[in-house]
Amino acid sequence: MASAQQSVDVAIIGAGPAGLTAAYLLTKKGYSVTVIEKDPVYVGGISRTVEHQGFRFDIGGHRFFSKSQEVVDLWNEILPDDFIQRPRMSRIYYEGKFYSYPLRAFEALMNLGIWRSTLCMASYARWKLSPKKDVKSFEDWVVNQFGHKLYSIFFKTYTEKVWGMPCDEMSADWAAQRIKGLSLGAAVLDGLKRSLGLNKRPNDGMQTKTLLETFRYPRLGPGMMWDAARDHVVAGGNHVLMGHALKQLAQDQVTGRWRVAATGPDGDITINAAHVISSAPMRELAGRIHPMPATMGEALDLKYRDFLTVALMIKSPDLFPDNWIYIHDSKVKVGRVQNFRSWSPEMVPDSDIACVGLEYFCFEGDGLWSSSDEELVELAKKEMAILGLCRPEDVTGGAVVRQEKAYPVYDDHYAANVAAMRADLEETYPTLHMVGRNGMHRYNNQDHAMMTAMLTVRNIEAGARIHDIWSVNEDAEYHEAGDEGQQAALASERLVPSRLNKAA
Repeated sequence: MASAQQSVDVAIIGAGPAGLTAAYLLTKKGYSVTVIEKDPVYVGGISRTVEHQGFRFDIGGHRFFSKSQEVVDLWNEILPDDFIQRPRMSRIYYEGKFYSYPLRAFEALMNLGIWRSTLCMASYARWKLSPKKDVKSFEDWVVNQFGHKLYSIFFKTYTEKVWGMPCDEMSADWAAQRIKGLSLGAAVLDGLKRSLGLNKRPNDGMQTKTLLETFRYPRLGPGMMWDAARDHVVAGGNHVLMGHALKQLAQDQVTGRWRVAATGPDGDITINAAHVISSAPMRELAGRIHPMPATMGEALDLKYRDFLTVALMIKSPDLFPDNWIYIHDSKVKVGRVQNFRSWSPEMVPDSDIACVGLEYFCFEGDGLWSSSDEELVELAKKEMAILGLCRPEDVTGGAVVRQEKAYPVYDDHYAANVAAMRADLEETYPTLHMVGRNGMHRYNNQDHAMMTAMLTVRNIEAGARIHDIWSVNEDAEYHEAGDEGQQAALASERLVPSRLNKAA
């Protein structure tokens, strides 16, 4: 057990991918480190793996693929013997039928049937002949490109479930960048040519880069990676304190060292450190720095989208082959359904039981988030029946996993707020380092979170901010295309919707 007071080189707030990557690398380099993690059981943050009666749940689904060779090498170093190669398959579910993802236009029209396809094509023609000239919103842009009918089927419902705002309030800029390379007219023409034997090349309905067909995955889920990283840190003589929440953070004006106060199951602990690395949400970090930063108002304005998974155990060898299915159906609240056996057979201990996770996007405190576990399991059973994916009487058990602050919200104020906070904190506290998805309020994946930590460790070694960790992010096609390890660094911007500024 750790003492009530510790003195270390680096204190780390949060044992997610960023925090544990920093702790692992610093331990290798001989630094003394203490990590505090408020979860009493699991490390890994949103990349953890939760276990319930032998069943393992991945929170959100994590394919292990990176364009950074450094990240790939670190994964292999931490977990050298436990990766498996898994087939990649994701589809869209709409009214009892499956559609390839990304969408293949000709296949979609065939699945919809003659009458509905005719309506889709008529709608498409109508909007191509007379498009909206003043395109402001996501809805405007997609309707102009595909017609209102296809927009309502394949874009509106799922997008609004995920982001929690109407499509007519999302900026058109995001749609123009995110949905690129798909021409409905060209795809349908190509499909017709192929059906007549005039075009022999494979018909994917769109000209896009080749999708990843397989990916690597830890055999017991992504949490296996972060359990191993924690074990390396502890074996190196450092501490990972579970169930410890940040209470206050203050810097001694004379020595420049930090006092990190945390509260845990056995009372309060104080960590004295030369540097602090924080992957805590920016809003929470700002509220615990003493004295409070001048940008506290900007911090309080930062918002988050929350997330919960309802795992169901179902009497069936398997329900579908996909890693996950996107649910484009307004009759249900669920946005996506994972099949944990398709991620790894070892996630599911019984070959006669299927285990799926229904993913619900919500805001902390709303009706979904506040429902009891029992109510959520019943909702999931009901919605699986509505979707025709299983019978309620075949469900043998269920569990609920809540993930607060899963997605930083990119509203029309977030960029200015983050920039102001970053400038304030970095100028005032050069030995305070913000890393990871919530630590930087950036929609990173785990390899990008790891890269921010890797560069931060180099900055600590150098005694100066020689690397700009804010240049690390990802593009929208990141997990869909390209070669593993093809980049030395990860520097581009991932796309998320921003709210339409109607006044403009």
